[in-house]
Amino acid sequence: MNKQINIQTILDTVRQAGDFFLENYKLHAIPTNKEQFFLELGAIDERCMAILRAGLTDEFPDIPWNTVDEFDNDGQKEPLLLPEYWVCDAMDGAIQYLQHIPGWTINLALIRNGNLHFSVIYDPLSNEMFWAREGSGAFMNDKPIRPVVKTDTAIMLAVFEYGHQEPVIPGFNQKHGAVVTDLLNKFGVVRNYGPHGLQLAYVGAGRIDVFHQLGLDTFNWLAGILIAREAGADILNADGNSWKWGDESLVVSAPGIADSFKGEINSSQFQN
Repeated sequence: MNKQINIQTILDTVRQAGDFFLENYKLHAIPTNKEQFFLELGAIDERCMAILRAGLTDEFPDIPWNTVDEFDNDGQKEPLLLPEYWVCDAMDGAIQYLQHIPGWTINLALIRNGNLHFSVIYDPLSNEMFWAREGSGAFMNDKPIRPVVKTDTAIMLAVFEYGHQEPVIPGFNQKHGAVVTDLLNKFGVVRNYGPHGLQLAYVGAGRIDVFHQLGLDTFNWLAGILIAREAGADILNADGNSWKWGDESLVVSAPGIADSFKGEINSSQFQN
């Protein structure tokens, strides 16, 4: 039987991991070759996971960790056949961290019976902790968050994101470019910000109106999806249907916005 989770322990542990990296932010040289680049990415992941495991194992000794690589497309298409487990994007935006620029977070999600049960996204630079528990709403630090509903697309902020498609999908860049063009034609402000999960949390908090991404990127989305959903945002795929685990696109928006423009974008362009 699944027990009630200790939310404060989770939040404190994620904060500890984020604050560790904040203390070391901009103290290391920016990588100048591929070997150094991937070595430092691996070190970030290893150190973050060590902090999270140390902080959570005593409280949750029976909850295992996801073992599927984030670049394993097949492994991202459905949840593991486990009662519950952690999924961690150790640092979403690690490249920004290495480049000494903002836009990096610590993300953690708890999957229970194949569903998103709890998630947290911590932005150390802003000292903002976004979190949500299934059926209990979403919060930034201790305050509930909700999307902001606008009626004028000229003042709406849309963001587009993309993942690392392996193997490369023929024509994917052209399809992605067509989507960006459509967003530019529809919304007054279009940006690409960086960390996937934080952008989804920002939709939930009313800071972003629409998030759009083509391609399979489940592990980067999970923590943010629950926060946005519990805040009251619409969670769809690019065809305008409710998003489900394994979908190869994601559109998250304030209520009704994504649904209002889906017909203006030819869904055929989203097919691989």
